[in-house]
Amino acid sequence: MANRIIQKAALAGVMMLISGISASAADKGSILMKQRLADVAGKEVTVLTVDYAPGAVSEAHVHPGSVVAYVLEGAVVSQLEGGRPVTYTQGQSWYESPKTPHVLSKNASRTEPAKLLVFLLSQEGEAIKAPIR
Repeated sequence: MANRIIQKAALAGVMMLISGISASAADKGSILMKQRLADVAGKEVTVLTVDYAPGAVSEAHVHPGSVVAYVLEGAVVSQLEGGRPVTYTQGQSWYESPKTPHVLSKNASRTEPAKLLVFLLSQEGEAIKAPIR
C-alpha cells in the first residue's frame, strides 16, 4: 500500500513537470481548459488558474507563447526582463510576449492569498512554462 502511494505521488510530480506546472508550494497551477485553435494550424489555447499562497514567489521562467494574466484575487507583483516590477490588483491584467523572461512573479501579500486567471496561446504540445537557467 505504501509503495502504491509513493508511486502515485511520484507519477503526479512527473506529470506536473511534463506539463510545466510548478510542483512547489510557491504557486499552484490548475489547467481549466486546453483546446486546439480551429482557425490557426498548430496552435492551442490553455486556460489555467495560478494560486499563490501568502508570501509565495514563483521561480524565474519563460512561457512559449503569448500570455494574458488577469488577477482574480489579491495582488501579484510581476516583472518581465528589462522592465520594472509592477503590482497588479484584483481586476487588473497584463500581457507577456512569447519567450520573454518572467524574472519575478510573487504574491504581493504575506498574509492573503492571490489568484490569477491565465490565457496562454502556444504551439500544440509545448510545456506551459520553462525555468530560466
